[in-house]
Amino acid sequence: MPNQVAPQAALQYNVLAEPAATPGFPMSSPASHLHPTDLIATQRMVIDAVAGITRLVESMHHTIVQVPAPLGAGLSGRPGGITGFVYRCIHGTTRLVDGGLDLLLAGLLPLLGSRAQAVASPQREAVLAALNGVLGDYLARSGNPLATSMSLRHAGRPLELTAASLATAITQPRPRILLLAHGLCMNDQQWQRRSARATSPGGPGAAVPRTHNPWPALARRLGYTLIHLRYNSGLNVSTNGRALAAQLQALVAHWPVPVEALSIVGHSMGGLVARSACHYAALEHQAWLKRLRQLVFLGSPHHGAPLERGGNGIDRLLASSPYTAPFARLGQIRSAGITDLRHGNLLDEDWQGHDRFAAGPDRRQPIPLPAGVGCYAIAASTGAAAGTLADRLLGDGLVTVDSALGWHDEQVRRLPLAQDATWIAYGRGHLDLLTDPAVRAKVAAWLAT
Repeated sequence: MPNQVAPQAALQYNVLAEPAATPGFPMSSPASHLHPTDLIATQRMVIDAVAGITRLVESMHHTIVQVPAPLGAGLSGRPGGITGFVYRCIHGTTRLVDGGLDLLLAGLLPLLGSRAQAVASPQREAVLAALNGVLGDYLARSGNPLATSMSLRHAGRPLELTAASLATAITQPRPRILLLAHGLCMNDQQWQRRSARATSPGGPGAAVPRTHNPWPALARRLGYTLIHLRYNSGLNVSTNGRALAAQLQALVAHWPVPVEALSIVGHSMGGLVARSACHYAALEHQAWLKRLRQLVFLGSPHHGAPLERGGNGIDRLLASSPYTAPFARLGQIRSAGITDLRHGNLLDEDWQGHDRFAAGPDRRQPIPLPAGVGCYAIAASTGAAAGTLADRLLGDGLVTVDSALGWHDEQVRRLPLAQDATWIAYGRGHLDLLTDPAVRAKVAAWLAT
């Protein structure tokens, strides 16, 4: 969900642990935490951060000199005289350093070329997923190498969506495809959970990280080929929705055997991306939508998330005084994907032409669930039973029960899910939905219908 998720995701999946091979995600050696292009990517982020902080301090300096009233809009303009000259020198020096580092690192990259062939470690992948969730639109807009490109993946590897490549990559294709779509600040590897330590058969005291990934076995049991989606979760949901629709069109068109059925399970933001993809596929009459049989949502914020609405409230509070208004910029570095979660935007029209940080009503266009598709939703609640304070207000810690099940006070926005197509998992948090056995059993029952 909002940018507070990044550290939580890092802790949940033990970013600092040693890499371990896991079922469904084979690894080859060596696995690298750093790639050569990370040097250029980090350098660009640092330079942009220095420039941004300089502008913030410059704005504060200008405000203090003007001595405005405590409340009101922030002041525009920049300091003049000697003070303004000093800040212009700082900005100029920053640009010169940036150019010099570009030249230096361009010369170093050929010397580090061998590391470019290394497989990315799970730790690096988790950090990149969190970084893209928080700053993904900035990374893509600035051409930063750390920006994640959307891909469909099988057994931990990206697929090239051509007939020849799919025939080689999918050794035992089945006519049924199960697609798993991850949430904000996550990636396809995080449908598995890594325990902190587990006893090793090597003897007393020996311990190794252990992972648990139940989804490949579930897919095989139900007769599916399992495919994962990886995407930049910091981009607008509608941007990812359009891209997913195009990739599914290519996947179904070039699948090695005729596709009889496609099912999608979306966790958190992944469910919104799937709904957006269905909408754009219908507009463009894409053939894959006719193969879609089931759409399962796990903790998807169909009507937004309270943490992002709270973040927007803090933005407005900081902007209420010219002395604190510059600090509002710090909160506004969060990605377009995060701000889409304030209300649950699905379409370009929901955000285009609007200041995404400004206060305002829910402008979303109501989008129905795809026709002819079995749609299901699971919500989690940290409360032990229905009616508790945690159940009503906190939900799974990030998404409320009402939002996850599509309930809304306005009838036109309410998702028409049947009672037997929804379920609440009590005593569980947002990330528990990925691997909880009871959740998985419910999903399996729905997929088997």
